[in-house]
Amino acid sequence: MYEAYFGLRANPFQLAPDPSYYFASEQHRRAMAYLSYGVHKAEGFIVVTGEIGAGKTTLVHNLLRRLDPGALAVANLVTTHLDATDTLRMVAAGFGIVTRGEQKADLLLGIQTHLASIARSGKRCLLIVDEAQNLTLGAVEELRMLSNFQTDSKALLQTFLVGQPEFREHLARPEMRQLGQRVIASCHVGPLNLVETGHYIEHRLSHAGWQRRPYFLAGSYEAIHAATQGIPRRINALCDRLLLSAYLAERADISASQVAEVAAEYADEMLGSGALSDADAFSERPLTTTALLAALTRLEEGQKRLENELLRLAQSNRCPEAPQPPPERRDSGGAPPGEGATPQTQTHW
Repeated sequence: MYEAYFGLRANPFQLAPDPSYYFASEQHRRAMAYLSYGVHKAEGFIVVTGEIGAGKTTLVHNLLRRLDPGALAVANLVTTHLDATDTLRMVAAGFGIVTRGEQKADLLLGIQTHLASIARSGKRCLLIVDEAQNLTLGAVEELRMLSNFQTDSKALLQTFLVGQPEFREHLARPEMRQLGQRVIASCHVGPLNLVETGHYIEHRLSHAGWQRRPYFLAGSYEAIHAATQGIPRRINALCDRLLLSAYLAERADISASQVAEVAAEYADEMLGSGALSDADAFSERPLTTTALLAALTRLEEGQKRLENELLRLAQSNRCPEAPQPPPERRDSGGAPPGEGATPQTQTHW
């Protein structure tokens, strides 16, 4: 709505992750270095943690953009509230493996055979697991077992585990010791500091064709950082509202007082939607800090669940369950016509 008014090519503060808007803060640069090292090792697990909206997914996808797409087969697992067998089915669907309701052993064999086939074509297989903090112990064990698949002493699968900070606590548990020993690189993405918040806002605006309109007045960046705690997705949500408010008021600048006003209006809307409690809404303390932060967090969690569900549905539609094939005629040797030899792979359990 406001893009044409400010002369922007696109919405600079969309909430959906977009690698083209990647902002390399000090923490993101350090995290990228760890991830690049892990990808170079081409085995084991790489762990990325951070608060909701801190830019974990954008960081991972920016890394993938740097790699040769012709050399990678990537699968995304976005629904992690699954039991062990369903986790395997989702992994199979992510790699385009058609399943027919097989038992666990059949799923493992099908995944192993497919990964080996991809390896023979000269590609590497990478599995990205989002919301890893929700993985059950059984699901984690299956992912660990998949990391055992090898051919010619080379791992067939590498896995990125992307989750919220509590996932690090999960990894420290005794029952997760075997998985923890296979983590070859780990990084945590924290919030932006005050200076980085200003640079982040200008970076996204510039990427969308910003020509210093709107203009952020003195104190506005400080107010935005205080209201969002430096979390990129929260900054996007608030700045999107700020630009809309400036457009509706036919203003070309944004001040600290406007930030406080828009943040308070946003908090009132969250009260109406149930994202804020009555206690927060009618207390005398400002709504632009603790209460607004709680509201934004609840909205981010809801949006993340929606994004994951949409991705899950997209995966399901891309890899529908195949119908049962008709019985095959067998020759005198007892094998189906044209059936080749079983791939020579090694499995270390």
